[in-house]
Amino acid sequence: LSLSLSLLPGCYEEYSSSSSSTSRAAGMNGNGPSKLVDPLEDPVPGLGTYEDFNTIDWVREKSKDRDRHREITKKSRQSTVALLHSVSDAFSGWLLMLLVGLMSGALAGGIDIAAHWLTDMKDGVCLIGFWFNHEHCCWTSNETTFQERDRCPQWQSWGELITGTSEGAFAYVVNYLMYILWALLFSFLAVILVRAFAPYACGSGIPEIKTILSGFIIRGYLGKWTLIIKTITLVLAVSSGLSLGKEGPLVHVACCCANILCHLFTKYRKNEAKRREVLSAAAAVGVSVAFGAPIGGVLFSLEEVSYYFPLKTLWRSFFAALVAAFTLRSINPFGNSRLVLFYVEFHAPWHLVELAPFILLGIFGGLWGALFIRANIAWCKIRKSTRLGHYPVIEVLVVAALTALVAYPNSYTRMSGAELISELFNDCSLLDSSQLCGYKQVHLADRPAGEGLYTALWQLALALVFKMMITVITFGMKVPSGLFIPSMAVGAIAGRLLGVGMEQLAYYNHDSFIFKGWCSPGADCITPGLYAMVGAAACLGGVTRMTVSLVVIMFELTGGLEYIVPLMAATMTSKWVADAFGREGIYEAHIRLNGYPFLEPKEEFDHSSLAVDVMRPRRSDPALAVLTQDGMTVGEVEALVESTHYSGFPVVVSPESQRLVGFVLRRDLLISIDNARKRQEGVVSASTVVFTEHALAQAADAPPPLRLRGIMDLSPFTVTDHTPMDITVDIFRKLGLRQCLKETEDTEEEEALQVVHQTSFTPLLFYS
Repeated sequence: LSLSLSLLPGCYEEYSSSSSSTSRAAGMNGNGPSKLVDPLEDPVPGLGTYEDFNTIDWVREKSKDRDRHREITKKSRQSTVALLHSVSDAFSGWLLMLLVGLMSGALAGGIDIAAHWLTDMKDGVCLIGFWFNHEHCCWTSNETTFQERDRCPQWQSWGELITGTSEGAFAYVVNYLMYILWALLFSFLAVILVRAFAPYACGSGIPEIKTILSGFIIRGYLGKWTLIIKTITLVLAVSSGLSLGKEGPLVHVACCCANILCHLFTKYRKNEAKRREVLSAAAAVGVSVAFGAPIGGVLFSLEEVSYYFPLKTLWRSFFAALVAAFTLRSINPFGNSRLVLFYVEFHAPWHLVELAPFILLGIFGGLWGALFIRANIAWCKIRKSTRLGHYPVIEVLVVAALTALVAYPNSYTRMSGAELISELFNDCSLLDSSQLCGYKQVHLADRPAGEGLYTALWQLALALVFKMMITVITFGMKVPSGLFIPSMAVGAIAGRLLGVGMEQLAYYNHDSFIFKGWCSPGADCITPGLYAMVGAAACLGGVTRMTVSLVVIMFELTGGLEYIVPLMAATMTSKWVADAFGREGIYEAHIRLNGYPFLEPKEEFDHSSLAVDVMRPRRSDPALAVLTQDGMTVGEVEALVESTHYSGFPVVVSPESQRLVGFVLRRDLLISIDNARKRQEGVVSASTVVFTEHALAQAADAPPPLRLRGIMDLSPFTVTDHTPMDITVDIFRKLGLRQCLKETEDTEEEEALQVVHQTSFTPLLFYS
């Protein structure tokens, strides 16, 4: 039977546009990519590599690694040196994970220390050494008290330093102005450094990391300049007081470390698929050092970031996260001998009745997540489509000035996000001087609210509104900006407000049917800090749609192992509510906004069409561009490549017989021809290009043929024309294909070769 050929989504898109998944490639036929021009046995530089904003070929990369491993194993039986090389090759992955963990942990510790120091510098300076932050400055002082642990003569505010007194309106104004000036300086330095040296250092980095892990190439995004500038500007951005966190960008920093260290090992330097396994582990390391949650980091990489996560990567991720956490613990950036940011010790157990307010917090978190995503994406579209996007420096300075101006009068917005969350998670003790512990009675149990607590609640309500509004316009600016801490802060404020409300409700209604029996007078039965913790998880889950990894991160973060059930209830409720308004999390929404080629593994596609319904070209379109196995000259091939922008070409028997022989990538074809012209004598435009094993007989005076069978994929993936489109999408997604060919039986009518554009069946599939 004569077979006609058509290409399915991804295989024949514009070469110059982005791409999102991958294909089978050269090297699968056993010849290997090095035998481009048969007379020359040397490997051709550049063959098998990828251009910027293109997509890797997962199947080819895995095939190359199998061939490499098979060759090493074969040689290891022949000599002791080869055996040692085999052992070092097997151990290199673990050594790389060790180096990634050490480097990421050291950088994270430095970022934590520097950010804490610069944040405190907005308030004052240490007289015994300007490099000390507020807490370290007062450590050695003998004049601190339990009520005023943060006050000591060695630390002076800017108002006290300039005016000579810490009291009065003039000192307050001086402190206010210095706070704003430092915030403007830090934000200005952050945006200028990003703009001048590393534009890729802005933002969270997680949407781009997800896209890169799916196989996309973004040159320089994980380079050394990006690492250096992101590390410096992350400290400046966090210290400026902007509503952002360092947790998301730390994932980007860890992936930069991994990508740079991969160049020390040939196995990872020359194989893009293997490198992405390392980057998946690095994403786990980033969360491990951000929160002090190594297990949660591994689950975060598995659930939220990674596209391909084999069991071997799971083990190595766990090891790397362990090393990073140990390194961070050795540095001890928080000065409390603990790894976690917000260690809590709640003494009262939770009761079954409290599941209702926990679920209520989950509903709030889901609504806030859906609202935030829509509002933030709408604001980012305004930034892209208006003149606002042309002035990123002015935008950052205006937002920083607005944030500092509004935040300073309120003590809860003035403090950093991590300090605020720690304050809200806190369970009041007898020695606690916080306004949130302003109860009328001194003893811990059964406490009526006092004047200090009412003041704190009003300030928290204002802080909640401010945080919700300012985070929308801050996330996405041209500075490093994470979303974990701001989202958790919103949820923690809402949770603390609800927790105090429940506490007072229980105090004044001991005899009601809700509290009777488990919350008797004199009992400490409601813990407001627990509600803050549950609210933080709910809001973060609503924004990111994380579930399992979020719960594990939260209990690792706080040490509250017995509160897993409330966290699970709130997190799942938050996800369900947020999914009712849209299934995309904030990272997927930004991937779509930026036009990155990404096929979401968790997304379900509903297609009723068949592969034949979306083939290209249509009958009225020009014929499909193909190569023949032995009938084209070098000049004709070059003319075909120059006149089209496709990323690859099917190879058929002849123009008359459209039977599929294989598939050749455009980049490999160009590199092969260019190399042959330089290194193979006699190759000219009239030379025949041969994709067969044996060249046909030629005239005596004809130039030598150019044999390129070695770069052809002899077994490209194919489907029939009646394959349902939902099955086709699954094939692309689960096999990581870059192209898929379709063969159909030729009918009595003349049938042209056809191509399916993947955009015809889903807006975000593959662009090759």
